[in-house]
Amino acid sequence: MKLGIDFGTTRIVVASADRGNYPLVSFETAEGTFDWFPALIALRGDQRRYGWDAWHLQSEPEWTILRSIKRYLEDAGPQTRIEPGGLLADLLNGMVTALREAIRARAGEHEPLEIMLGVPANANSNQRFLTVDAFRRAGFSVLGLLNEPSAAAIEFAHRQKASGRLLVYDLGGGTFDVSLVELGAGTHTVIAWDGISNLGGDDFDHLLAAMALGEERLDSLVPAELFRFLDECRRQKEALHPNSRKIVLDLDVIRDGMGQVTVPVADYYDRCRPLLEESLAATARLVEGQEIQALYVTGGGSELPLVSRMLREEFGRKVKRSEYTRSATAIGLAIQADATSGYALREVFTRNFGVWRESDSGNRMIFDPIFPRGTRLPAAGDPPIVVRRSYQPVHNVGDFRYLEASQVAGDGQPSGDITVWDEILFPFDPLLADARELEKLPVDHSDRALLQQIEEQYACDAAGAVTVTIRNLTSHYGREFKLGRWSGKTAVVTPSARRRSRKAGT
Repeated sequence: MKLGIDFGTTRIVVASADRGNYPLVSFETAEGTFDWFPALIALRGDQRRYGWDAWHLQSEPEWTILRSIKRYLEDAGPQTRIEPGGLLADLLNGMVTALREAIRARAGEHEPLEIMLGVPANANSNQRFLTVDAFRRAGFSVLGLLNEPSAAAIEFAHRQKASGRLLVYDLGGGTFDVSLVELGAGTHTVIAWDGISNLGGDDFDHLLAAMALGEERLDSLVPAELFRFLDECRRQKEALHPNSRKIVLDLDVIRDGMGQVTVPVADYYDRCRPLLEESLAATARLVEGQEIQALYVTGGGSELPLVSRMLREEFGRKVKRSEYTRSATAIGLAIQADATSGYALREVFTRNFGVWRESDSGNRMIFDPIFPRGTRLPAAGDPPIVVRRSYQPVHNVGDFRYLEASQVAGDGQPSGDITVWDEILFPFDPLLADARELEKLPVDHSDRALLQQIEEQYACDAAGAVTVTIRNLTSHYGREFKLGRWSGKTAVVTPSARRRSRKAGT
C-alpha cells in the first residue's frame, strides 16, 4: 500500500493512495476517531508510552510528556544517534501498529507499506537522513522525501487542475517554509524556497502561556504541569475565530484551585505579529518580481486567524487558504507516491553542500561547494547525480570536514545558516591503507602521498542523501561513506590487504 506521511511537530498525518483518491487514514481511540496520530512520548522512570497511549497520560502528574519530538531533529548532527531501541524508533513502531490496525480492511497484515515522507524545506541533509533512517527501522519502505510545501503544491494542483507559478506558505507546528513552485502539465518544479526552522504553532502556544502566567511563573512549572498548560493554550488558540475578543484559559489543568485567566485577543495578536512578520518578509523575498497564480496557505499553525489577516494585508486577493490546512501535505505526498497519478516533482538542493579544503600551502581554508544551492535533484527512480574531484595530495591523511550553508558570500566563503557535519578521515599514504584509527595519527606532509592520484566521488539521490566514495587510484584502495558518521560503519571497497601491501611496496 502506498501512503503519504506528514511527520509533523505535534501530529503525524497519513493519507493513502486508493484508485485515484487520497483519503486520510483514521485512527480509532477510546475517545473517538481521529485523522492524525500524536507525536508524543510519555516518560516515567524507565517506563515509556507512545502515541495515543502517551496522549491518555497527559493529565497524570507522575508522567512527563515529551512533545514536538520533530524539533529535536533540527539540532541533529553528526553526533546524533537514532538507535533501533531509541525514542523516535519506538514512537514510529507504535504508529506502525496503529496504522496497520486502521487500514486492516484495505491492506493485509504483511503488505508492504510504501511511503513518501515530508520534511521541512529548510531541513539539512542530517535531518533528512535521520528521518528516513528512523522510518526504515520501523518497517516502512521509503520511496522518497519531498519538501512539505512542495507536497502541498501537488495537492493544490491536483485539486484545482492549476498551472503557472504557485507560492506555498506553510506554517506548521514547529517550522515555517515557503516555496515557489512552477506547476506544469504533470511536472512541477521547485524554483526557490525560504524558511524559518524554529517558527510554528508551538511558539504561539508558549507565547500565550507566558502572557497568562508570566515567564518566571511559567518556568517554575514541572514538566507535566507545563505540558498540560501548553496543551490548554493550544486548544484555546485553535478555537479562535475572526470575531474572538478574549481567550479564557483554565489554570486548573496545572493544579486544582488555580482558577482562570483571561487574555485579550488584541493583546495576544500584538505579541504574535513580530513573529509572523519574519515569515512575511521571507515570503516577500520569494514573490518579488514574480507573477504568481496564488499564495497557497497551509499548515496547522496557519489556522490562527491573524495569519490570513496579515497575509491579505500584504498580498491581497491572491491569498488562498487551504481547505485542508492540516492534511494538504500528506495528501500531496500520497499523490506523489501513486505511480498512476501522473505527477512528478523536481526538487532542488536547498543549501550549499561542500567541504573545507586547504589553500595557499595550508595558510587558509576555502569552501569547495560540491552541490551548490539550487542544484536539481534527480527524479524518483533516476540514477543519482554524481560529482567528482581528482588531485594529488600532500599529506599522509586526508581530513574532510563537510558542511552546509544557506548562503555563500562574495569571496566564496560559507555564510548565513551553517550546519557543521562530522569529519571523515582517509589514508592518502598507501602504507596506511588498512589503518582503522586514523584519528590517532598525526597529519604530516608525505612524499609517498605526493605520488598518489586521489578521486572523490559524490552521489546524491532523489531524497537528497549524499554518499562519498574516496579512492586512491594509484594504489587501488578506497572507502565509501554515507554522510555522516551515524549512518553506519565505513564500507571498504578495495582489493585484498595482501594485494595492497605488494602494490604499496612497488
